[in-house]
Amino acid sequence: MAIVALVSAKGSPGVTTTALACTLSWHRRLVLAECDPSGGSVLAGYLGGALDGPRGIGELAVGELRDGSLETTFWSQLVDLDAPHRDRLLLPGVVDPAQAGSVVPLWQRFADFFVGLEEGDPPYDVLVDCGRLPVVGPPWPLLRAASVVLLVARAQLPDLSAARATIRTIVRDFAEHRVQPGTLRLLLVGGGHGKGEISKALGVPVIARLPHDPRTAEVLSLGGTVRSGRPLLRAARGLEVPVGALLERRRARLAWPVTQGVPDAV
Repeated sequence: MAIVALVSAKGSPGVTTTALACTLSWHRRLVLAECDPSGGSVLAGYLGGALDGPRGIGELAVGELRDGSLETTFWSQLVDLDAPHRDRLLLPGVVDPAQAGSVVPLWQRFADFFVGLEEGDPPYDVLVDCGRLPVVGPPWPLLRAASVVLLVARAQLPDLSAARATIRTIVRDFAEHRVQPGTLRLLLVGGGHGKGEISKALGVPVIARLPHDPRTAEVLSLGGTVRSGRPLLRAARGLEVPVGALLERRRARLAWPVTQGVPDAV
């Protein structure tokens, strides 16, 4: 499945909560990478600060800038969310704002590395929590390298208005960097306007809608027992199906032989 990136336009519509819910419920072998330059929250929140010592993307960045050690140190910086199976791994985000200065110049390096994990032994797909896009040093190389980009937004007018501007920014950037069309999808959170109405107004397909489930969101944000039968976990588990189908269609499109002189009609 390669890279699936999640990003938001404003506020806190639940990008990290959604990414974590998918990581804990999907059947694929996953790495959840917290790549929000504003900082990660899973280590201190869901895991309750239970781990000793620094760990995560900030440490990787320091090592890579110092001696190019990303390949050798990457696995030691991960947290097993389903120990000891190592099927659901977390790469914690920066915890000290000073670390962001080391991470931001390496977004392209991380993007290239994450893409290669799909071909590893064993292979891993990567869910990338990119946080809010309107920040200093957004991880554009990760968004461009992603097979699918999910823009997470509440289905309410203020959030949709912000999403419209963010969609324009993403579409313009993807066109400039020749990112394959069809990468961007909307992922709605909570009630509000209908999926068809939103998709037509914003010009981007809606891949799914996640329910408003504050009890599960609190567990994923602050720690506790995750119950797979809760509405948010069930919906996150179901999201794997349309994401996987989209990725298979994209792979088939990339694998289709192109005849010299015949325009691509797809």
